[in-house]
Amino acid sequence: MGEAWESYGKGREPKYSIRDGIVAELYRELEKYRSADYYPFHMPGHKRCAGAANGALSSGYGLDITEIDGFDNLHQAQGILRREQERAAELYGAAQSYYLVNGSTCGILSAVFAVTKRGDKILMGRNCHKSVYHAVYLRELEAVYLLPEVLDGKDGWGFGIAGGIEPAAVEKALKANPDCAAVIITSPTYEGVVSDVEKIACIVHSYGIPLIVDEAHGAHFGFHEAYPVSSVRQGADLVIHSVHKTLPAMTQSALLHWNHWNVGSAGHLSRNRDGAGQCLADRRRVERYLRIFQTSSPSYVLMASVSSCMEIVQREGRERLDRLLEYRNDFVQRIGKCHYVKIFGEEEPGQPAGRYDPCKLVIGIADGRMTGQELYDVLLERYHLQMEMAAGSYVLAIVTMMDTEEGWNRLADALLEIDDGLFNQKTDGQRIRDWYGPRGCGRRQIPQPAMTIAEAYEARQETVALADSTGRIAAEFINLYPPGIPLAVPGERLTEEMVEAFLEYEKLQLRVQGVENGLVRVIKV
Repeated sequence: MGEAWESYGKGREPKYSIRDGIVAELYRELEKYRSADYYPFHMPGHKRCAGAANGALSSGYGLDITEIDGFDNLHQAQGILRREQERAAELYGAAQSYYLVNGSTCGILSAVFAVTKRGDKILMGRNCHKSVYHAVYLRELEAVYLLPEVLDGKDGWGFGIAGGIEPAAVEKALKANPDCAAVIITSPTYEGVVSDVEKIACIVHSYGIPLIVDEAHGAHFGFHEAYPVSSVRQGADLVIHSVHKTLPAMTQSALLHWNHWNVGSAGHLSRNRDGAGQCLADRRRVERYLRIFQTSSPSYVLMASVSSCMEIVQREGRERLDRLLEYRNDFVQRIGKCHYVKIFGEEEPGQPAGRYDPCKLVIGIADGRMTGQELYDVLLERYHLQMEMAAGSYVLAIVTMMDTEEGWNRLADALLEIDDGLFNQKTDGQRIRDWYGPRGCGRRQIPQPAMTIAEAYEARQETVALADSTGRIAAEFINLYPPGIPLAVPGERLTEEMVEAFLEYEKLQLRVQGVENGLVRVIKV
């Protein structure tokens, strides 16, 4: 990438360091304030009183304040919150970073709105999170889709997960749609597959438009060379991180990173440090929409958890990520003895080295001896192991730098016992049909929309039986949850393949949002 970024552990000295004693400044100041004698004649209504909460919640209430003197204002940060965000930017290598307390969703909405105008065309991965589709609806955008490849796993037995977005596909789509205002992709995917963001950024920038990367599941990228590089350092103009997904922060906390890149000869990228030249993502527009989509009463408890998280990452991140790799390697070695339990990894056919996140464990049972939902249920009910989600042929487990050796061993022991029980079990053959490809990614052509999402939402609707809905135009999103990636989008005509897939998902007892008691909403004819 040339001058774009320095490798991990090299380059400019960080502006803030542990020696300064000012990391996690917000958390420490809140603790001091909790012990002070200031009486609150202001919001919130619990008045920081321990008696307002039960048990463990009471200590958190003591940290829960509003924008009082000395604690800054997130929407016009000039003091402690500005310093916290500057430290986050320094840690990730961004020009500017913003704390988010409405999750990655508000970051995605703000990013899309900042780089588009009403009615624009946007190029987006079909496997984007539903929040991207909501931005398309609210902004009345025309969506052009990028379809990820499907990764089948060793011997083709059928993980069927969504792969990355290929740079060549982006190039082809932009040639066909040069009027796109922006490009947005998800990397890593929910199952941990990483796209070649550097190449995609060069292509996107050559068309003079910005690249947004939903890197919600990759907040830990860039802190260890054995893990993927963060999109923040690979040319993305706007990157969204859910710090609560794979880092030790509280649920709903996230970051939005802004960068200003220049495109040089042969497509090489360089960071624009002085702010000169054309900026593909206007920072002031980003901040405008953050004020719209983010609460005007941001939680200081959530922001303090981000503050504390950043300190842990800076102080212990590399060591903890090292330990995670050791645990994972031991786990994979133990599971390698299984006859039917399989773990997806970057050694799979078609999966380039370095393009898979070690924090994701995609676990399936070969020969159709157990569906993903059955495996999920057994792990939960018999072994008290709560997986992240179940798909047709696999379950997904998320591991982080905070997982313990005991947790890894419990999962390995459970899978070995399950595999042993399956060894002598007779089977009729393949029980799981590859219906509609990975979650949010049809294996065949994407249905052509009959109308935009916004038009579909405003049209007259009716409810029909799912089994009778082939050929009808969807009026609501239909998706498996988690992760909330749409399988059918409002305005698209439901095909026989799609309906067949949804019916099968219901039989497998997967969580199909948009289908209720066998009924779906469609455009009234």
